[in-house]
Amino acid sequence: MKKNLTQVLLATFITIGVFSGQACGKKSTATPPIPTDPVDPPVTPTKSDVSMWLTTADKSVAFAKQGTVINFSNAAGSGTTTISIDGNTTYQTIDGFGFCLTGGSASLINAMTAQKKDDLLKELFSTDDNHIGISYLRISIGASDLSATDYTYDDISPDVKEDVELKNFSIDMEKTDLLPILKKILAINPNIKILGSPWTAPTWMKLNTLGFNGFKGGTLNPAYYEVYAKYFVKYIQAMKAEGITIDAVTPQNEPLNAYNNPAMYMESADQAKFVQNLGTAFKIAGLNTKIIVWDHNADNTAYPMDIFKDAAANPFVDGSAFHLYNGDINNLQAVHDAYPAKNLYFTEQYTPSTGGFGGDLNWHVTNLIVGATRNWCRNVLEWNLANNPDFGPHTEGGCDVCKGALTINSASDVTRNVSYYIIAHASKFVRPGAVRISSTAVGALPNVAFKNTDGSKVLIVLNSSGSQQTFNFKIDGKSATSTLANGSVATYVWQ
Repeated sequence: MKKNLTQVLLATFITIGVFSGQACGKKSTATPPIPTDPVDPPVTPTKSDVSMWLTTADKSVAFAKQGTVINFSNAAGSGTTTISIDGNTTYQTIDGFGFCLTGGSASLINAMTAQKKDDLLKELFSTDDNHIGISYLRISIGASDLSATDYTYDDISPDVKEDVELKNFSIDMEKTDLLPILKKILAINPNIKILGSPWTAPTWMKLNTLGFNGFKGGTLNPAYYEVYAKYFVKYIQAMKAEGITIDAVTPQNEPLNAYNNPAMYMESADQAKFVQNLGTAFKIAGLNTKIIVWDHNADNTAYPMDIFKDAAANPFVDGSAFHLYNGDINNLQAVHDAYPAKNLYFTEQYTPSTGGFGGDLNWHVTNLIVGATRNWCRNVLEWNLANNPDFGPHTEGGCDVCKGALTINSASDVTRNVSYYIIAHASKFVRPGAVRISSTAVGALPNVAFKNTDGSKVLIVLNSSGSQQTFNFKIDGKSATSTLANGSVATYVWQ
């Protein structure tokens, strides 16, 4: 049908009016076209109340932060098991988590290229976001079995009988590797705690040694108790002169193991007598270095308690230290119950060269990270920080199957082994000064909880059930839910 001129003009006028009205901000009564390709509005990321870090038994995930959203709510949670946490029920204060910086590990780290060395030490000891924040170290006073050679700080020539005035005392041999590495560590973390432990006294102080030029076996000659106490004083003072504070010492590493190299045998009655001399020498020198006794396995809790019972030794003793090559970690509860004023420490456990990642992760988290701290230990230390692919350096007869947290293959090639991840799950998040807080003991989900000085809470959980587990953790009347594959360990952190 043809339109006349009036109709065309009218249609044009209406069209112009509609669009000019929209341009002027006037509301149009026309129905707008429907977009043919709709665009969804941007999604605001869901905030997670809880951060989660995960390591799996097969190492497919190795200490990685997860993107899983975990929020607290008033609901009960969908898990079949609940770990109840009570932040108002507190136990021991935590000093830190870390490793033993052996002479061998110091030499390997120090031989790295300058940039790789600095990067590695920052990764290990910095508290920044991308680092694991090791907060406690144990070092040997003289050589350990994971040093390249035997030595003490007062070795004398065979034609000299003794050095009772300690004129020959020197820590100069540590200026090549150990001291430079310690100084770099302290520059990163000035507050790190350091424990010193001797594997042997100078050989001229010993009786009835078993070999290796007197470094293996034997006992401390009582005639030299006072001299050996002064040896400790000179050591602490010499380290202090280098800018290194020794927070604590043990009188003897593994005192009932005479067969390591080096080693020295020391019965509890003898250690009690020596501690009297050591404590007196510290007092005269004005030292506040802690004295921690035993430093051996959890199968013999009578040894440290024998020293605690000694009225003359007791006032000088801060507490006792344990390893777990024999015994049950739960034995430490009896020591705490009998002497609650004495502190407990966990100072050494190796991961073997023959071990598997998942099995060692499970055992060490269960017995050390969870077990030792739930049994009042203020620290947890794995054994050697670093070794080479042949599990050296070590002395003749020293441990040749002890796998370090790190395998250093060259001046720049580093492999991170299972004990690195075991410690990282605690050291990064549970900072010195934290307190352990109450959490439900669940057999299939070994766990432990802490509260840091900034108020943040940390829960470490291992799934040892044999199958995937979904569980709740509850605090202050609110619950959160998480799922862990069998053999996995997770650290949960929240404010």
